[in-house]
Amino acid sequence: MDAKEKAPEIIKRLRKEYPELKTALQFGNPFELLVATILSAQTTDVLVNKITENLFKKYRAIKDYADAPPGTFQKDISSVNFYKTKAKNIQNTAKMLLEQFHATVPKTMEELIRLPGVARKTANIILFNAYGINEGIAVDTHVKRLANRLGLTRNENPVKIEQDLMKIIPRDQWGNITHLLIFHGRKICPARKPNHRECILYDICPSRNI
Repeated sequence: MDAKEKAPEIIKRLRKEYPELKTALQFGNPFELLVATILSAQTTDVLVNKITENLFKKYRAIKDYADAPPGTFQKDISSVNFYKTKAKNIQNTAKMLLEQFHATVPKTMEELIRLPGVARKTANIILFNAYGINEGIAVDTHVKRLANRLGLTRNENPVKIEQDLMKIIPRDQWGNITHLLIFHGRKICPARKPNHRECILYDICPSRNI
């Protein structure tokens, strides 16, 4: 079974195992998702949700983020990794949205990646989870690891992995495959010691001997 033949079977099994397909990040609107996604880089979703629980109560509108004193905003997110850089990116993004996008998070890849702190992975997350748009596949550490272990790619570069996956996965499943691989990576297939005994993909996984 080659990668193109295997991909639909992987999706079928994982969708049965993980029927609720949504991001673990908590948000109420596209901008809040954008903020949470920027914060989530090299940080757990659990910590991000803990931070945003208070952050989203304090800052209600995009203008609130743009107008906040930088030192105050940095303090508000200081428990996250690289908080100074993330604070700067979030505030500059808020200002750019106000000045160039009528205070609205854009719905295209081309526009999203112009925003500070937003690359393809973040843009894909926003497009799918906020707008239901399948523009590409968000490749995080879980997706990268499982895509390689399952034999869906031989690449290590996230951009090349995304291109490989887009060739073998139906477009209407691009957003879903990210969630499925993340859920399975966290529950069954972590980096150090995969739980082969409980893996529903064991029989079709070329890495089952690791």
